[in-house]
Amino acid sequence: MPADQLVVRAAVSAFLGRYRGQTRIHTESDLRVFLRWCADHGLHPLAAVRVDIERYVRWLQDVRRYQPSTVSRRLSVVVGFYRVCVIDAILEHSPADYVRRPTVPAESPTLGPGHLQFEALITAARTSSNPNDFALVALLGLLGLRIFEACGSNIADLGEEHGHRVLRVRGKGGKVVLVPLPPAVARAIDRAVGERTSGPILRNTHARRMDRHAATRRLKHLATAFAELSASDLVCSGGGCRA
Repeated sequence: MPADQLVVRAAVSAFLGRYRGQTRIHTESDLRVFLRWCADHGLHPLAAVRVDIERYVRWLQDVRRYQPSTVSRRLSVVVGFYRVCVIDAILEHSPADYVRRPTVPAESPTLGPGHLQFEALITAARTSSNPNDFALVALLGLLGLRIFEACGSNIADLGEEHGHRVLRVRGKGGKVVLVPLPPAVARAIDRAVGERTSGPILRNTHARRMDRHAATRRLKHLATAFAELSASDLVCSGGGCRA
């Protein structure tokens, strides 16, 4: 491997080493988007200048058409990466220091799905041939979990407390809470788990752990399966799903 690629790999490892758990997974995913963009444009990440980072932001906004909150989050990851490069003396100056961030509204402009819309979504999930669909919608819509919490849940996290079935949920900051399972959610989980005794509760079509991207695709697929809720009306993020 060329020396410059080894330096980039070392810089990435040093940056990601500051995080753990789901935060590390999501940060790595966002950084990978930037590194892939650099590769597609023939740009060495450690040779980037401010105008290159501005171009990346424009690409996120105009080509990928991400929401301001997503653009701001992904830019924050790039800023953090270059800050660590400066701290570790890999770079003298960060090319991302003076890049303007998009304005993010204090409150989300998108509302949660209405009662009829959610009924349409859960009906489509219940009748889906994929049992993970109903479990996903139940965990998000009935239990109120975030997408990363639902996708990160394991069969080993299921248990019983005082005669009630519960799910051990790992939230932001690694905080662990026990969430009681309503009967409908418990049945949905049982369908998804089947005869398995270990591994993730939610799996993708390749029988591996469902991640937030696969979960978003499944939700949009379900939305198009029911006329009451179109795919363009559904917005999904780490905080759940909104219409």
